[in-house]
Amino acid sequence: MKKNFKPTVEAKKEQLVIDESFSEARKNAIRSANSPLKKSLKTRHLRMIAIGGGIGSGLFVGSGKSLHNGGPAALVIAYSLVGTALFATVHSLGELAVALPVAGSFTTLANRFIDPAWGFAVGWNCCLQWLVNLPLELVTASITIKYWNDTINSDAWVVIFYVILIAINLFGARGYAEAEFIFSSLKVLTISGFCILGIVLNCGGGPTQTFIGGRYWHDPGAFSHGFKGVCSVFVTASFSLGGTEITGVTASETAQPRISFPKATKLIFWKIVIFFVTSLIIVGFLVPYNSDKLMGSGGGATHASPFVIAIENGAVRGLPSVVNTVILFSVLSVGNSAVYAFSRTVCTLAEQGLAPKIFGYIDKSGRPLVGLVAIFIFGLLSFIAASDQQETVFNWLLSLSGLALIFSWLTICMIHIRWRAALKHNGELVENLEFSSGSGIIGSYLAGTFWIVVLILQFWIALWPVGSNTANVISFFQNYLGIIIFIIMYLGYKVVKRDFSLYIKVEDMDIKTGRREVDLELLALEMVEEQARLKALPVWKKIFNFWCN
Repeated sequence: MKKNFKPTVEAKKEQLVIDESFSEARKNAIRSANSPLKKSLKTRHLRMIAIGGGIGSGLFVGSGKSLHNGGPAALVIAYSLVGTALFATVHSLGELAVALPVAGSFTTLANRFIDPAWGFAVGWNCCLQWLVNLPLELVTASITIKYWNDTINSDAWVVIFYVILIAINLFGARGYAEAEFIFSSLKVLTISGFCILGIVLNCGGGPTQTFIGGRYWHDPGAFSHGFKGVCSVFVTASFSLGGTEITGVTASETAQPRISFPKATKLIFWKIVIFFVTSLIIVGFLVPYNSDKLMGSGGGATHASPFVIAIENGAVRGLPSVVNTVILFSVLSVGNSAVYAFSRTVCTLAEQGLAPKIFGYIDKSGRPLVGLVAIFIFGLLSFIAASDQQETVFNWLLSLSGLALIFSWLTICMIHIRWRAALKHNGELVENLEFSSGSGIIGSYLAGTFWIVVLILQFWIALWPVGSNTANVISFFQNYLGIIIFIIMYLGYKVVKRDFSLYIKVEDMDIKTGRREVDLELLALEMVEEQARLKALPVWKKIFNFWCN
């Protein structure tokens, strides 16, 4: 990989030497461990990325379609189950990121713990997912603006948002992190405020002074399309919660992963419970699933947010515009994350020889410039915002990466299972890890099984969409093309490399390269001191530390 800067003395000492006798896999692992990406992210950045990252159009806008297709009960069931599986998945990712903070995170570790072909396929699926997300979010942002003014050409707004994202990413990882800190703070405050306001409106404390209670759970009902409706929400919920795994991508640019990742991982619980499940329960109480304003209903306001609809139904003046403003920032936040994640992932693929070498170029400021240029060039597709064919184009673009999230989460669970097997084979104890998954190996097995079930359900929903009893080929390819692309990449790698092994044997797994050195005696002493410190705290602080710190 090309580098045009001189590493510091400390960096030179930490560099792992690549010997010609090493296997190709070993060389790739060392290149990832030696990545010159700057470690500029702090604990506060990682915390806000963990709790606010990924909250965007999926929750604020896409949940409207979920409510219409599934009903309020389906929202609660699907988001709770998906959230539970994601909680276990992110804990597994946290354990891996602390022990092996390598560039590329799980896309890199898949090469070492599962199979190089699987790592290649999942890495490029992630790239496709983020590549498509940028123009999609830019167009969504231009649509959000139409809430206030629909006479200005949408492309004019795209230009403004496009330039803003370029400016943010010129500052490298620190620019991305600071922007996400601000965006995530706004999202956290807004959703928390919405939950409080929603309870007040439901109890009759709004301007209309109308008590709603559970009215909409009885009329029109709790479920919209029965079991199929619930299954459709499983898929949408997975996409809405997407972006949570981006904390793993930041591993190689985090200054203190041992301290930052455990703190950030604990916040995932609150993100799922409060910002997804609780907020959508309140939405289900305030907006009936048969509202013609919801996305997918066929009404006029097909892109209206159910959060905005809920406040409008309560006749609260001014607040709908405030919420819509936050939705705009949330959409830009996801676009910002897409730029960061793509540029880092494709850079790591280049380091491993799985992408053109030019993508591995990193400048003296620690920015993967070629990856940034590539995604911004692809982002020019967002200028079809003013076209009548924008929906058709983006449906097919999304089909290329629609299942990338599920594959990413499934891959994390598989890596964690194989990592634990490798530790056991080498006689290492889980107790000696600086951070271990709160859900353990059982959590990875259960979550991995759940993601496989979601993929199967998606096949059913893709071929026989909600509201239809006949097979729809176009719907199938638009919703399931991602798995076909994944299989082609996986098999293509096997054929080109002539590697037909199914998986890496436990005895051949590399658990050393890029691993943080742990002084077991010092770690044991720190744990004793930490337990003594926690024991002296008052009860409320013990509870706070357990759940949030």
